[in-house]
Amino acid sequence: MAARIPVKAIYSGSDVTSLGEFTSSDTIAGSYLTDGSVTAAKLAADTATQAELDVVSGVANAALPKAGGTMTGNLVMGTNLVDGIDISARDAILTSTTTTAGAALPKAGGTMTGAVIGSTDTDASNTGNVTLDFSANQNFVLTLQGATTLVNPSTETVGQSGFITFIQDGTGGRVVSLGTDYETAGGFGITLSTAASATDIVPYVVVAANRILLGTPQLAFA
Repeated sequence: MAARIPVKAIYSGSDVTSLGEFTSSDTIAGSYLTDGSVTAAKLAADTATQAELDVVSGVANAALPKAGGTMTGNLVMGTNLVDGIDISARDAILTSTTTTAGAALPKAGGTMTGAVIGSTDTDASNTGNVTLDFSANQNFVLTLQGATTLVNPSTETVGQSGFITFIQDGTGGRVVSLGTDYETAGGFGITLSTAASATDIVPYVVVAANRILLGTPQLAFA
């Protein structure tokens, strides 16, 4: 008959000095170890062999401690980890991240393919004081409906460049004045076409805070 041994006896019994491996016939029920080799009679007569008593040490020695310890060999896990992380979902995230990182321009060098289009503000009703938002737009297409002044902005970034297109309305003759942040060659300002519906383009580049340099206007596109 198989013995039911209190588990604490495995560790504290005076006749048990070391622990061995469980066998397929060994089970733990409640607080007892049931062993197919160590019988009650052997225990009563103190004749259980060391090999029979050693049936528990292999599992105890092979088990990972609750804290620390070294594991050798391969760790095989199922699809989901104990903490609920889905491995397949993780792989999808890593793949997506790798693809995105691969598509991004490197910090140094690299070649960009495809068209790059700067955001453009198309404003069909400009008159009076107008403040261009350089943080929101790279380029500007402004239809003039009256005398217009480009007042000093506060959103430009050094190195930013683009163009400002001025379109006369159906009446024409609309003039443009500039705030002090807009600089022109020789400080002469800009002279635009005055004909109705005329279209002029003025390039610009930001070279410093409060310094937006305007290039020579290209007049009367048709």
